[in-house]
Amino acid sequence: MVSGAPLRALRRRCLCLARRGRAAPHPGGLPDAPQRCGLRAGTPRTGKRGRPRKKGERLPSLQALAAQASWERHELELRGKKVTRLVYARPVLWYRMWPDRQVLAVIVRDPDGCQADDYFFSTDLSARPSWVAETYAGRWSIEDTFRNTKQFLRGEDPQCWRGKGPERAAGLSLWIYTTVWLWYVITQGTTTSWPRLPWYGSKCTPSFLDALAALRRVLWRGRIFATSHPRMLSPKITDALVETLARAA
Repeated sequence: MVSGAPLRALRRRCLCLARRGRAAPHPGGLPDAPQRCGLRAGTPRTGKRGRPRKKGERLPSLQALAAQASWERHELELRGKKVTRLVYARPVLWYRMWPDRQVLAVIVRDPDGCQADDYFFSTDLSARPSWVAETYAGRWSIEDTFRNTKQFLRGEDPQCWRGKGPERAAGLSLWIYTTVWLWYVITQGTTTSWPRLPWYGSKCTPSFLDALAALRRVLWRGRIFATSHPRMLSPKITDALVETLARAA
């Protein structure tokens, strides 16, 4: 969802991409989010005297526009995979959000019908509709970074809450996140460092938890058994212990 104040405060040279949420219909019969946009057509110059119109003809809801759209088939790269999508775009005036200029409305549809339609808006009228969808999909990597930093590095629960403590703790968490990935890429490369699970046989890329577990194996194997006699160590037991600790910590 997007709010009007930040969008209206943008300068003309700024680029903003936004996604309109797909809220479910209200039990009381209220229209869902795409129907509340209040979009209008542009107002071309007529050459007549007097103040020109600010609003064009009222357009139907985004769902109605999608029902009568002239779709174009595109190959999009979404989250690292090539997928086929139907795309429709047209300039509209979203008067409540930005009354002074038009924005580009982009509707993306799954031709197989497995996913619901996505509705995007871009302040760049010259942008390719496929680029708008692909660029917004790139936001997933940012969300995944924040989730991993907060959940696995405890970046959301710092022990310091005074002054610049939380800000520094967040910066340190992101730095550790970057360092772990850098170490993993340099040392592990394309090696499969995660255990093969029967219910996840299609997994082909590591997660941050896999990279963190690989680093813990290297650091803890020497620390835990540094004072143990080699003859007293069974590889079967030590490997299971290190693997369990690396995944559970």
